[in-house]
Amino acid sequence: MVRNVASMASLRNGMANLEVNNVASPNVPTTTRRMDSNDASDVQPILLHHPDVPSGAQTAQLPATDPCYRPLQSVGPSQSENVISSENTVAQVGQAQQDRDQVRGRNTQPDVGLAAAAEGPMSKALADYNTQLRVLEQQNARRLLMVRQEREVAKKTSEQVQIQARRFPRATRFNAEKYCKPFCEALTNNPTVFHFVAATEHELDHAGFEELSERDSWDNLQPGQSYYVDRNGSSLIAFTVGAKYKPGNGAAILAGHVDALTAKLKPVSQVPSKAGYLQLGVAPYAGAPNTTWWDRDLSVGGRVLVKEDDKIVTKLVKLDWPIARIPTLAPHFGAAAQGPFNPETQMVPIIGLDDTESRASHYAEPKPFSQPPFIGSEGRGPVHSFVSTQPPRLVKAVGDALGLHADAYSTIVNWELELFDTQPATVGGLDKEFIFAGRIDDKLCSWAAVQALIEANGSGDTEDSSIIKIVGLFDDEEIGSQLRQGAKGNFLPSIMERIVGSLSGGNASRDLIGRTYANSFIVSSDVIHAVNPNFLNAYLENHSPHLNVGVVVSADSNGHMTTDSVSTAILQRCADKVGAKLQVFQIRNDSRSGGTVGPMLSAATGIRAIDAGIPQLSMHSIRATTGSLDPGLGVLCFLGFLNGFESVDKEFR
Repeated sequence: MVRNVASMASLRNGMANLEVNNVASPNVPTTTRRMDSNDASDVQPILLHHPDVPSGAQTAQLPATDPCYRPLQSVGPSQSENVISSENTVAQVGQAQQDRDQVRGRNTQPDVGLAAAAEGPMSKALADYNTQLRVLEQQNARRLLMVRQEREVAKKTSEQVQIQARRFPRATRFNAEKYCKPFCEALTNNPTVFHFVAATEHELDHAGFEELSERDSWDNLQPGQSYYVDRNGSSLIAFTVGAKYKPGNGAAILAGHVDALTAKLKPVSQVPSKAGYLQLGVAPYAGAPNTTWWDRDLSVGGRVLVKEDDKIVTKLVKLDWPIARIPTLAPHFGAAAQGPFNPETQMVPIIGLDDTESRASHYAEPKPFSQPPFIGSEGRGPVHSFVSTQPPRLVKAVGDALGLHADAYSTIVNWELELFDTQPATVGGLDKEFIFAGRIDDKLCSWAAVQALIEANGSGDTEDSSIIKIVGLFDDEEIGSQLRQGAKGNFLPSIMERIVGSLSGGNASRDLIGRTYANSFIVSSDVIHAVNPNFLNAYLENHSPHLNVGVVVSADSNGHMTTDSVSTAILQRCADKVGAKLQVFQIRNDSRSGGTVGPMLSAATGIRAIDAGIPQLSMHSIRATTGSLDPGLGVLCFLGFLNGFESVDKEFR
């Protein structure tokens, strides 16, 4: 049944005009045509329907008499008068269409159907719609791609920031504070050079470093791995090989020393009792015991060689309670109490009371030269063993500390024991800004260097590094570094040559070693004098370091230090990477300068070097002072050097 055919035909003709009048596609909202600014008065809205096509409101207002727009009534059996026969329908619709076309001045068109008439403009509208949809899809795809790329960049940037933060943590108070307590514990728990090296080895083991022996072949060293080796149990070199290392590349080296002023037991430490006192025979090491050692709570520690079956085993020992004291003479005795004092006869520690002489009215003259000074030998029996030359009560104390039975004391083959102050390292000051401790020189810098190497190894820098990072801890610096475990020995050159040789697939040539040395850099790190407010006249103006500020570059015009303008600039650039502050120290012209391991190592290898360390007060006293932030500031500065030297060195080529 056909309904409103005339109205639909009129709509079809109206839609045909869409193409003629270039009407916008149906998906484009009605808007204002863009006109020239001079023709703004002619601006008209774009209509979504042709003016000849009635709108919905206009259709509702058409005269009911118009046969084209008169709505059809419901068709039913009782309304047969409204039923239009098919024959009359065609004639009526055709006549009505012709009448309307004539009125509007249009040519009559045969009725080709609504779909055919609307096919042109609707197809164009649909094509426009699809085109715009594709454009939007392409724009959205580009936007999504840009978002993904931005997210990837942000992710990579965040990862890079995190990597940089791990490699170059800022030298702030917050980051430095956490190192104070571990450093104090390290000083307290490791009073001798042997204890300190052993504790360092344990820490390196825990951090994934592999132990090497100088006696073994090193053919299997690999890039990206970390190792350590000790010499004599009192010096140590630890190193990490960058994953991208190539033979001939350089090394970033931190060098310090682990020995400190002390008094060492003589080979025969048993001395005749005097005035009812048991005393201990000790010898000075690097100027101790000096007067700061008097009236201190002293004990002994070191290494002991014990025979176990067919092996000689090294064991470490320390007595945790005070056993010795060097008493002063009261000032009431006048000039005798003022000194100078004889270190052989007037600075002998007392370790107990000898009851056999406590009631003697006079003191017999000792006769120590009546017998040959035998060291002690297992073959001569327990009576003539090593322990027979030592104070029996000291032997018992040491043997018990080692877990030996009384009948096994004679298995002690020999020992190297020294005095140490039993007072633990502690934090002081109103705001806890100080550390008061013994043996700060130079375990402070050595400890900080080891921590920096461990953190550099765990920072992710090794995977991208093409150099070797080395920490060398040397013995005997306080007495001139002349021994094989000292800086003047061949320890560092030998180890570096073996590293390069292994990584190059064989023995390293002189050319390869020379290139390695030329591309390397040493930070000789020993403690440096902080300014003392009670003796300002002893310091040079503008060259007096402060505590809790940062590492100090030590300069000397007479060559006691390796510092020069180039080495200073290199370290400054590395320090800048972590925001570390560098101070400078130089001695007055009317004072003499000390020395350290830097010139020895640099002269032996030709490696560029600088002397830079952490400041302290009361150097060479039994009890010294540094800042509570200084261990951490040292770690962070040294970490900046280890992780930053490779890129900084390229600026100086």
